[in-house]
Amino acid sequence: MKWVMDKYRWILETVLRSDQQKGFKILPRRWVVERTFGWFNWCRRLNKDYEVLPATSETMIRVAMIRLMLRRLA
Repeated sequence: MKWVMDKYRWILETVLRSDQQKGFKILPRRWVVERTFGWFNWCRRLNKDYEVLPATSETMIRVAMIRLMLRRLA
């Protein structure tokens, strides 16, 4: 988390479930991350982990997000 703060000036917050909680409860802002991972499943190359290098996987994620943003702008 310190690396992200130093490099990008983002503040990360880990959302954890309390130990006393029983049953299902929606955690704040977690749905945003899960929705984004769901969007990645629409891209064939991101559906399965075909890539060998992490840089290639990162590039494919960027391409997928650019595609999503362009579709929303058009």
